[in-house]
Amino acid sequence: MKLARNTPEQLIVEETPWLLGILLSVFTLIFVGAGIGLVASGEVFGLVFALGGGGLGGLCLALMVQRVQVILDRPSDALIVRRRDLLRYIEVRHALSDLSKAVLEETRGSKGSTLWRPTLILDRGMSAGAHPIVSVYTNGSSPRRMAGAINNWLAVNGPRARLDSAAPSA
Repeated sequence: MKLARNTPEQLIVEETPWLLGILLSVFTLIFVGAGIGLVASGEVFGLVFALGGGGLGGLCLALMVQRVQVILDRPSDALIVRRRDLLRYIEVRHALSDLSKAVLEETRGSKGSTLWRPTLILDRGMSAGAHPIVSVYTNGSSPRRMAGAINNWLAVNGPRARLDSAAPSA
């Protein structure tokens, strides 16, 4: 998790799974390279090896590596969640004034370990409810840091947009 901007007017939190992307790329290149090496030595099976391993690695890379950016922008009363992978770009917008807090959703992994994901809680508006920032659960520290950064920013600055004029008086 990277805290890209933290000002009273705007908070930008980003998550880019560099390690997963690099590991899947290396996996893909190893299979493609080994397959090409087998084809060069006369083994036709090398083509299946290169296409199968490379295709599977490329598919995993396209589906599993996703950059997430959360923007809390007070002047425009905007909460924006952006997700980008190799195939898609998705942007979801909500009113910042509808956001009450960020929480950690928890589940158990197959080996009994505790896994988390950060989730935004909108307490009013058409989108009221829980909105996970990412689709996958993880046992790393990133979900806790992301939810903590959002909650700290809300505690200090509050989610409500400021008025650009004085309040009406009687």
